[in-house]
Amino acid sequence: MKKVLWLFLLPLVLFGADLNPQMQKYMEELAKQAKQENPDFKGFDYKRGEKIFTSTHIGKRGKPISCVSCHTSDLTKEGKNINTGKVLPPLSPQANPKSITKVKKVKKWLKRNFKDVYNRVGTAQEKGDAIVYIVNKK
Repeated sequence: MKKVLWLFLLPLVLFGADLNPQMQKYMEELAKQAKQENPDFKGFDYKRGEKIFTSTHIGKRGKPISCVSCHTSDLTKEGKNINTGKVLPPLSPQANPKSITKVKKVKKWLKRNFKDVYNRVGTAQEKGDAIVYIVNKK
């Protein structure tokens, strides 16, 4: 079991992600769920996360949108919600130490943002990939 768990966390270690214990546990839960959804799952991936974050889709409002539409491609800078005009704090934990620290908040925003951009709830693998991308993007 420890070897399997290590396999899931290895991409996080390789990329140097520094997640608090609660977020590490959440990532372990996502990895377990991703393995159940897809037996070929080998771990979360920065490149897949980048594609999730930067690709454009017809969102729930029927218009093209991507995560960078609101968060920008520089995650160390503030973003702005394109629908409400609300200023968004930087997603990068390097610029915003409070980012990606509270599991309940991360779950809420992943669910909401996947629905806004992809018109569906993200899979466990997609969520994990997106988190790996956000915490490791330089």
